[in-house]
Amino acid sequence: MSITDKAKNAALSVVINQALEYLEKDPETNIPKLMGLVDKLVPGDWYKGQRSAFHKAIDEKSNWYQLIMKVYELDPGVRKAFFQNFILNASLLGSATQDETAQREGCNVPWAILLDPTSACNLHCTGCWAAEYGNKLNLTFDELDSIITQGKALGTYMYIFTGGEPLVRKQDVIALCEKHSDCEFLSFTNGTLIDEAFCQEMLRVKNFVPAISLEGFEDANDGRRGQGCYEKVHRAMALLKSHGLPFGISTCYTSANWQDVSSEAYFDQIIDAGALFVWFFHYMPVGHGAVPALLPTPEQRTEMYRRIRAFRSTKPIFSMDFQNDAEYVGGCIAGGRRYMHINARGDVEPCVFIHYSNVNIRDCTLLEALKSPLFMAYHDNQPFNDNMLRPCPMLENPEKLRAMVKETGAKSTDYESPEEVDVLCDRTVPYAENWKPTAEELWSCGCGAGRAGEKP
Repeated sequence: MSITDKAKNAALSVVINQALEYLEKDPETNIPKLMGLVDKLVPGDWYKGQRSAFHKAIDEKSNWYQLIMKVYELDPGVRKAFFQNFILNASLLGSATQDETAQREGCNVPWAILLDPTSACNLHCTGCWAAEYGNKLNLTFDELDSIITQGKALGTYMYIFTGGEPLVRKQDVIALCEKHSDCEFLSFTNGTLIDEAFCQEMLRVKNFVPAISLEGFEDANDGRRGQGCYEKVHRAMALLKSHGLPFGISTCYTSANWQDVSSEAYFDQIIDAGALFVWFFHYMPVGHGAVPALLPTPEQRTEMYRRIRAFRSTKPIFSMDFQNDAEYVGGCIAGGRRYMHINARGDVEPCVFIHYSNVNIRDCTLLEALKSPLFMAYHDNQPFNDNMLRPCPMLENPEKLRAMVKETGAKSTDYESPEEVDVLCDRTVPYAENWKPTAEELWSCGCGAGRAGEKP
């Protein structure tokens, strides 16, 4: 990065921090004033669409306005760290460095890196391997620290813990947050290990956000995770809310639970609990224990698509649909295009849902992993489909994953039982064929307002 670019970044940081301080004094009054000032100072076509949407939100007292006001109910130090780390470092300054690095190196550079500190878990959920196999697999603190340090050099300031249950490693997770105070950390978690002491640690480091797994209402959750688990999760959410700590919900939708998790009652429940976001994930039939019957039908997936988008315009919560929102990011985001995954054994995978790799982080640098054959195959082939409702090289375009894995010689990194790519792709072919006509119809009707996924 040139001296001029560094000076511009420093100036941008000062301006944003001054704006945030101004908003802190009286957000309800000063947000409209600040937007009016922005409109006067910037060129008329600069981020015009985003500015228009923001004006609409704050002028109409919409659900987005309500969500913004909820952010101002958070602990002030946590809120400041979020704006600094997520908005400025990860999304503005970091993205510029990522683009510069990607152009220079000729490979993808991720906005976020998913890390498995461990594959261990404190629960014994039906159909999950983690508790049995997990205690054997861990990334050390020094390995995690090195990955984050290397990532920041590439421009990546967003880190997401997966597992296993990341909070089995509470002490190391918090230590990483403390050491890398310029990064934002999110963790997918079952929520049962969040207690008063951990909330105090979150308040101290200020840059950790949990995404708590829920699969619907009490019967669905306890039926899979164990009696009383649902109640423990709600106690954790109540603790987080009472301390002014941000959190969200992670929900996997299947043919069995899709109606519950897309219902207004479900949305209202998690909003009342204090969640600021909900992240929906389509069931992925990965591994020898996969149950293809849990894959949503085309009709069920379509209804999920419609319901989530409807609530997105009416409910004060930021909802994301990992499989159906690809139009906003230009298709598949794996392979380092927006994110990558490193498992608890050190295998560097293009996608958290697709367990194949050419390299292990213990044998190479992060940049070398991004230039490995399978990652470069993702780089060279994305998007995998021009229809953004068919983004995935496994679920909707299995012939693409089959070809990439075979051409690059990538090996299965599945913890429990390595799976040949033909076995996996043969399992998803019927789903892809069934979904294609519906996806084509939805896409052709003009649903893709942000279909290019391009930056302004």
